[in-house]
Amino acid sequence: MSLALLRKAGRNPALPMSVSLDDQSVLLEQWLRVLPGKRYVARAQWQGQTVLAKLLVGDKAARDAQQERDGFAALQQAGVATPELLTSGQSEHGAWLLYQFIELGQSLGTRWQALAAQPLLSAEQATLLQQALACIGQLHAQGLWQEDLHLDNLLADGAQLYLIDAGGIRQQTLGQPLSAAQCQANLAVFFAQLPALSDDQLELLLVSYMAHNPQAIALDALREAEHKLRQWRLRDYLKKCARDCSLFAFSKSAAGIQAVRREWLAPLAPLLAEPDRFIDAGHIYKTGGAATVARVEVDGRPLLVKRYNIKNTAHWLKRCWRPSRAWHSWIEGNRLLHLGIATPTPLAVIERRSWGLRRSAYLITEYCPGGDIIARFDPAGQQLPPDDELAALAQLLTQMKAKRLSHGDLKGHNVFWMASGFGLIDLDAMQQHRCQRRFAKAFARDRARLLRNWPSDSPLHKQLDHVLPTAD
Repeated sequence: MSLALLRKAGRNPALPMSVSLDDQSVLLEQWLRVLPGKRYVARAQWQGQTVLAKLLVGDKAARDAQQERDGFAALQQAGVATPELLTSGQSEHGAWLLYQFIELGQSLGTRWQALAAQPLLSAEQATLLQQALACIGQLHAQGLWQEDLHLDNLLADGAQLYLIDAGGIRQQTLGQPLSAAQCQANLAVFFAQLPALSDDQLELLLVSYMAHNPQAIALDALREAEHKLRQWRLRDYLKKCARDCSLFAFSKSAAGIQAVRREWLAPLAPLLAEPDRFIDAGHIYKTGGAATVARVEVDGRPLLVKRYNIKNTAHWLKRCWRPSRAWHSWIEGNRLLHLGIATPTPLAVIERRSWGLRRSAYLITEYCPGGDIIARFDPAGQQLPPDDELAALAQLLTQMKAKRLSHGDLKGHNVFWMASGFGLIDLDAMQQHRCQRRFAKAFARDRARLLRNWPSDSPLHKQLDHVLPTAD
């Protein structure tokens, strides 16, 4: 295949594939990243060795390739480890860069995910972040910064750490440290993609950074920049939930709307085509009225499907013109995941429409085998649960308070045990508030609704009332 044809090959061209690069060729074996019509990154074979191939097509291919070469040269001059650029070139149809492939390399992002179940900033997590910040400090001390700074752009091979994605490297004056403001802005990009850390934790981590770049970092300024970036990242992510991109497959037509996590698009195809058939064959938890909930199986994997029904003509007239509760739950579920609050992963949403007016809708999520809080805690409230479960419930409400989230129906059946903590389900009325006063009222209602699951004079009710955060 030529670069000209690759530009039109779509999101998932069949592999293996041989691509002609002027007087040579490269055999692509595994896609690592694809931006259709722009960039194709793959593990490949070239001249008897395994390489990482970046194939750039589209109108900006030549510019992007030059940016990549400039970034690589700057990293080399600064003494920052990065995979070797073996060859590069361009033609009228695109450009290419072939890099050394780090066979045993693992991104720090992958390692961080493996540590996600540990308490925030455990010793292992701190060591990983200190390793990353030492590299970032080295960059900043040399007048460089990584525009797209995150853990997946740091590749570890044993004790050796490589910075990858040279195309994102920017420079001021090579060899002269960045200003404090520039350092803080770039560090904010890094920290905004991690769970929120306390000031003490930040100070601990920045010791590794300042060992390579002894720049005075103002925590207040860093916090402010980080907060703004977190808000922007959340807005950007929620927009992606409603459009076709690398994370989600989205389609819209007169027949309705469908959004699916891209990695689930193929496995869910039969269910997406006939959700009612799967519901009828599944285990029904709730039926009739405004919603039907069923556990179904797809290739032996249990999933949960919630169908939002139209009860009658009056109900249809009320709901037909606005987004469905399924769509609202899809957005709010993705919001919770982005904010690091436990909820079953939303996999897909379907809205069926006629002439633009909504009919039934479906939400498909992962199945959560853990019981709800009513099943885990004594219904009579006489026996206190383990301390770690009380702490997990308090942590859930603390997270909601920190993000100004209200659930809208926080009964016990909507609080589920997930892995090592409690999470939320049934997000039809979930809301993130801008106004503190309105949030405080909504959060107080949530808290009171949760407590009403147990008699007000019971030991459990009194203990929960003591340990759960208030809106103040």
